[in-house]
Amino acid sequence: MRVSGWSGGVRAAGVCSAMVVVAMSAAGCGAADVIVGQATAAGDSFAPTADNRDPSLGIRGVVVTEIAPGQPHVLPTQRVAYSSIPPVGGPHDSQWAACAGVVYSKALRSENAVHSLEHGAVWIAYNPAKVSAEDQATLSAKVTDRQYTLMSPIPDLDDPISLQSWGHQLAVDSATDERIDQFIVALRENPYTTPEVGATCSSPLFDRADPPPYDPTPPGPDAVPMDGAR
Repeated sequence: MRVSGWSGGVRAAGVCSAMVVVAMSAAGCGAADVIVGQATAAGDSFAPTADNRDPSLGIRGVVVTEIAPGQPHVLPTQRVAYSSIPPVGGPHDSQWAACAGVVYSKALRSENAVHSLEHGAVWIAYNPAKVSAEDQATLSAKVTDRQYTLMSPIPDLDDPISLQSWGHQLAVDSATDERIDQFIVALRENPYTTPEVGATCSSPLFDRADPPPYDPTPPGPDAVPMDGAR
């Protein structure tokens, strides 16, 4: 997976195992085993359970990055030296981007979006130059009014579409790729991978029409490092 951004940016990620996932029938997946709100259909094999806490490990192409717990907040004027664009975790702004099924027309400041991931959101980012209006509408339909999801453009994104949850990332070329829905089901509000389970996605103070802007320039020497050290 290509990483767009400043020179020398390296993704610190482990390689996930790729496996063939056989979809379970509805009869083979008891309702008591499924986390409420995760499955898109009865018996969805990508819904997290106590026995399969991270079903995304069975999705081809998912990259997992270990993020240390207890990440600090940064000031609205500070940058974080994230190891990938889009980032999947790390220090972040104290104000999270509204993620109650919000489709942003403008690129978001990374530090705000990362806080949304900490709350259990799935963030769909896309390069508007590489994704058609029709495909943008397809992606938007997966997000609009769906709690713990958000979507925004990133003009310099190398991959056409990139999905993020806390510590997880998946790049795809098409809005109709079945792995998009699998990723959302596996990781949206996943209680086993979300640092702040139950935290809200409502953010009334966050300006949805004119959010803090994305900064495409390399973070300077005063940027907060990924380990949060000052």
